[in-house]
Amino acid sequence: MLGEGPLWDEARQALLWVDIVGRQVHAVDIDSGRHTALPVPEPIGWVLPRAAADDFVAGFRSGFAFLDIDSGAIRPIGNPEPERPQNRLNDAKVDAAGRIWAGSKDDQDEQASGALYRLDADLRWKRLDDGYGVANGPTFCPENKTLYHTDSAARTIYAMDLAPDGSLSGKRVWLRFEDAWGYPDGMTTDAEGCIWIAHWGGGRISRFSPGGKLLRSIALPATNITSCTFAGPALDRMFVTSSRIDAAEEPLAGCLFEIDPGVQGLPQPRFAG
Repeated sequence: MLGEGPLWDEARQALLWVDIVGRQVHAVDIDSGRHTALPVPEPIGWVLPRAAADDFVAGFRSGFAFLDIDSGAIRPIGNPEPERPQNRLNDAKVDAAGRIWAGSKDDQDEQASGALYRLDADLRWKRLDDGYGVANGPTFCPENKTLYHTDSAARTIYAMDLAPDGSLSGKRVWLRFEDAWGYPDGMTTDAEGCIWIAHWGGGRISRFSPGGKLLRSIALPATNITSCTFAGPALDRMFVTSSRIDAAEEPLAGCLFEIDPGVQGLPQPRFAG
């Protein structure tokens, strides 16, 4: 129903992604096509690998938790937003220092109550930014000195300076989506420092230069494109998630797509906790 959070798990040599609304974690062997799905008890926004164990950190409606995708075992870490019961965690990435950056959103899409959090290796979190309609798609420049973060509802992607200690400064508008483009959703960075962005309502993936110039668009046979990631041993294959929400009449809505990006991606860091 709502594919999101695609992730290349190098250790498993598999592509993982979640169905937020369908409450599942999917995994597929990208060569054989062998596919498995793990049901989970509540909406799940993402899973990210750990450096210290074989399990994952997941973003649930109820907050951060460890998730063993083989057994289904869940160990809660904590809820960063107990005062915002209408919210859920929505999208996240690990930076080169091993920290998780995660956004949240109002699950009813009524309030701009989304925020940006940093989860450190000691399992403490901190709210770094606030006031998002839909916090989405964090990604980083190759040098880990710039964080890109989206408010999908505002059609705006921000850039912020990321210090070695994990503090942020210099928030600025990096790119505003034109109305005809739809809404910016998940993002990833390639080895050349360019940003690939999924177009919810725009039916495509686009590549932008570090300066925000549109370089390339790839149309896809579904309107609501949600995120993308590089995969494979050489990180030269790109996989794209999509949603059936508001598009049930489209035969391929909700599918996982593969496209040829013509460029390599960056290795996926693992959470240091």
